[in-house]
Amino acid sequence: MTTEPNQLNLFSDVKSTLAPRAKQLVMSEAALLKWKSRILAHQQQLRQAQPLQQTSLFDLTPKHCDPDTIDPLTLQLVPMSFYRRPVDGSGEACLYFILDSAVELVLYVGETCRSNKRWKGIHDCKDYIASYQDLHSRYGLTTAVNAAFWWDAPVDRRARQQLELELILKWRSPFNKENWDLWGQPFK
Repeated sequence: MTTEPNQLNLFSDVKSTLAPRAKQLVMSEAALLKWKSRILAHQQQLRQAQPLQQTSLFDLTPKHCDPDTIDPLTLQLVPMSFYRRPVDGSGEACLYFILDSAVELVLYVGETCRSNKRWKGIHDCKDYIASYQDLHSRYGLTTAVNAAFWWDAPVDRRARQQLELELILKWRSPFNKENWDLWGQPFK
């Protein structure tokens, strides 16, 4: 296990050594539950807080892609095997979310212009999900990892990526690299 310059170390009193994945240190059940509860507390606070509504004398059309109106936990869930289904075409532009619906936790926020192709190849998040589920299984903890799609995403790549970044920073999704300094990288 190697650490990057700004990576949080969940095992600060243990020296890092290179070892096969199976022989690496495993997060304790207590550490896992504490890690999840910190993230969950932030995300629940977001959901309970009502964004400030600015009033106007004019009838303004609401911003279509307002990150404050997108709640990944209200979207229709699909099983993680969604990318294995036969499909026609490469799909559409969208934002997607990886959720643990057993505890209503947003784990990952992503964007794509090819919804039917994005997960068919290599995706680091697949490994994070497998490690997350393996660790929960080790301790007999329930998970329900699913995906959810938001189909109203901008077709323009830069606008879609900007919205993705705003949602990553808002939800502080732990599998996104932008939040590793905050939550660490226990599933990398």
